[in-house]
Amino acid sequence: MRYGAMLLMVLMLMVGGCASASKHREAVRDDSGDKLTVGTVQKEIHVGMSSADVVGVLGSPNMVTTDSKRREAWVYDKVATERVYSKSSGGVGVLGLVFGGIGGAAGGGSTSSSAGASSTTQRTLTIIIKFDENNLVRDFVYRQSSF
Repeated sequence: MRYGAMLLMVLMLMVGGCASASKHREAVRDDSGDKLTVGTVQKEIHVGMSSADVVGVLGSPNMVTTDSKRREAWVYDKVATERVYSKSSGGVGVLGLVFGGIGGAAGGGSTSSSAGASSTTQRTLTIIIKFDENNLVRDFVYRQSSF
């Protein structure tokens, strides 16, 4: 039974070294900074808000256009691409194990394994804010996608 426990421990060491791409992604992802999100738009932007207040919440727009009445429309267009590759390998060398009933020592032996995974995710967020003649928000729309 002693050898069975040792074999189980060796197998646990081999499997324990593997980690998935999602585990590695969590380790390197930085979600601490301020981000432009749908939640921010839903919570902070409202009709009647001044253009200065919009800049305070969302920052400067990517593009500014005007309509035939000289009213501004601001466009925020954000794209984020995240690529993660993970490769794990493990190996265990076994020397001099004595197996019951054989009466001798096993020669040197080793085993190794390797696994890899990759993941790519792209997210887009487009926000369009339309202002009236007094530079107050008259309407806003947004679209988000993830693939």
